[in-house]
Amino acid sequence: MSIKIERLPSKLLIVDDLAENLQALEAIIRGENRIIHQAASGEEALTLMLEHEFALAIIDVQMPGMDGFELAELMRGTAKTRHIPIVFVTAAATELHFAFRGYETGAVDFLYKPLDVNAVKSKVNVFVALHQQRLETQRQVAALESSRRQQEALLHELQLTQAELQQSITQRDNFMSMVAHELRTPLNTLFLDVQVRTLQLERKNLAAFSQEELGKMVERDRRQIKSMIRLIDDMLDLSRISSGKLSIRPVETNLAELLERLVADFMPQAQAARYTINLDIQRRIEGQWDAFRLEQIIVNLLTNAMRYGNAKPISVSLRQQDNQAVITVRDQGQGISAEDQARIFLAFERCQGNQVSSGLGLGLYIAQQLAEAHQGRISVESTLGEGSAFTLQLPLRIQHPA
Repeated sequence: MSIKIERLPSKLLIVDDLAENLQALEAIIRGENRIIHQAASGEEALTLMLEHEFALAIIDVQMPGMDGFELAELMRGTAKTRHIPIVFVTAAATELHFAFRGYETGAVDFLYKPLDVNAVKSKVNVFVALHQQRLETQRQVAALESSRRQQEALLHELQLTQAELQQSITQRDNFMSMVAHELRTPLNTLFLDVQVRTLQLERKNLAAFSQEELGKMVERDRRQIKSMIRLIDDMLDLSRISSGKLSIRPVETNLAELLERLVADFMPQAQAARYTINLDIQRRIEGQWDAFRLEQIIVNLLTNAMRYGNAKPISVSLRQQDNQAVITVRDQGQGISAEDQARIFLAFERCQGNQVSSGLGLGLYIAQQLAEAHQGRISVESTLGEGSAFTLQLPLRIQHPA
């Protein structure tokens, strides 16, 4: 299917102080895709030339006031009009100095009275054709420039996509490396324990499996298996977040009871690490939340507090602010620099200060995504050397779109 490109009309200007000459000349040069403007004086012609782009100006030489030559000189002195081709009309065919002066002022041709209709039409057709070619060239140049800009934009987009793809590949490789590293530690521990137990069995050393030793073995196995399950759960949650399939199941939940249970569960681990956890429930709050996902968030915050709290007391508080439940977990540890605060909620960020923790660096990222799934958020306030406070804000009821 061919596309028809509509051509812009060529504008022609005829200048003569006699109305009958203007009408006669217009009748001769009138044609398809042409717009003809008339001017009865040099002043009127200049006004029109400042308003329009003309393909040709046909100017009578002998006019009262401003004659044709004076008009041409003014045209050549103005940037907007100096490029307009000028054809002079004169009856002084025998006066050569008219021709010399005309060419000096920028004329491209002369028409002599009485006008030869065919000659006039032929000359005007040439200038109109040149103008149309110029317009077409300008259109093609503009189209090429537009195409160039589009290609540059496409190239820029491709470069960004390539950079994102490379970043994704690097991130994937780093992720797989971290997963392999983090899984290797508990697996190696389990493998070594199994080898030791196998050796004891082969030697029939049943004393190595006393009740006390079995208890220690089971506890070591539990810790390693729990560590691997946590890593796998983090990977699964990351996959759900990346694919947009992370979902929550809100039910009526007593937040105070949930916090009391979690803190009680953490007490043995905290005491073993020389921590105390103080729970301050300012108001017993109930709302619509996914209790399992909330546990995941709070466990992450408590785990981080114990990891970086320098064995100093940890406080957990629950209060209500307007229509939100607010949980704050505060430690008195090493604190977080302003630079690290800007990135700790990003995926795979594992550094805090100069200390590098174990794990995939997904804990706070997943916790923030879970908070946002509840239409809430997690924020942090911290000063280096003075500890950190992570605050979880949750609306009491999730607002579903109408």
